[in-house]
Order: sequence, then structure tokens, then C-alpha cells
Amino acid sequence: MRHFPGTARKAFPAPLFAVFAVLFLGRFSSAGSPPLSADRTIALYNIHSQESAVIEYCSAGAYVPQALSAVDRLLRDPLNGEVKSIDPKLLDLLFELHTKIGASDPFTVICGYRSPQTNAALRARSQGVAEHSLHMEGKAVDIQLPGVPLDVLYRAALELKAGGVGYYPKSGFIHVDVGPVRTW
Repeated sequence: MRHFPGTARKAFPAPLFAVFAVLFLGRFSSAGSPPLSADRTIALYNIHSQESAVIEYCSAGAYVPQALSAVDRLLRDPLNGEVKSIDPKLLDLLFELHTKIGASDPFTVICGYRSPQTNAALRARSQGVAEHSLHMEGKAVDIQLPGVPLDVLYRAALELKAGGVGYYPKSGFIHVDVGPVRTW
């Protein structure tokens, strides 16, 4: 188990923890998703930067700020390098998807954060790019999972009912986001 500098585990009285878990974790977990487990790790490979990382982004039921910053950097805009905060709920969705599939390989990230300028440039070249894409808010990612057929990954993402899911078999990826539940 990896820990990041500046993070320490502190004892929390059981009765207070129960109240905390019900009020805080239940309030912020995605609809239909279980509350955060004690530790959550995500493995990602960015196809554009060729960077990869295994990041424990949730420890003892709390998000780890340094780990979230590492994810933000890994999922930065592929054209201009701009970094934006990635919504932790998106990481939770990826964690749940990876767990559901039972895969061991990291997700291959085709596109994480996309700046408004990059989104406009891509939109000018392709009709498949939304004008108000959730990529610009750090709430969407386009992915592959080595060894997992794309249609299997797509169906597993649909079953989570945790946000939008797009299927792009010709391009070889699926899109997942933490916006409203929808599919295309």
C-alpha cells in the first residue's frame, strides 16, 4: 500500500465515524454507487504523453489531495498541456468499472481533460465533439482497457448507471462521464 507525503492515518472514534460515514460519504457518493471504500487505487496510461501511474487517490475513505493532483497532471490537455482538476467522482466511476470487469491492466486514456481551445479545434475537425463537452470540466474521459473487448467495456459502463457512456468502435474507445445518465 502506497502513501503520499503529508498523509497520516488518525484514529476516529467509532460512533463519530458512523455519523460521518452516513452524512458525508453517503451524501457525496454517486447515485447507485457504494460509499468510498477505505482505499482506492487507479492505474492509468496516457496514450499521448506515454506516461503511466498507479495512484492511490482515496485512503481511509478520504480523497488524497496529492494523488488527485497527480491524476490532474496525467490527464492534462494533450495539445497545450493545460491542467485542470479532474472530478474525483470520475475516478470513482473508473475504479468501479475496473473492479466490475476484474481487469488487471491499467486503463489506456485517449482523452481526459480538454481545454476550451482544444475542444473547439477538435470540434472544427469532427462532428463527434460536443460543444459543451464534459471533458472541459474534468468530468469525462475516453478510454480503452487492454485485453477487454470494447463492447464488453461499454456494457459494463452502462450497467453502472453512473453517467454518460458513449461507444466509438471505429475509433476504438468508449467515453464515460459523471454527467447525467445517458448513452450514445
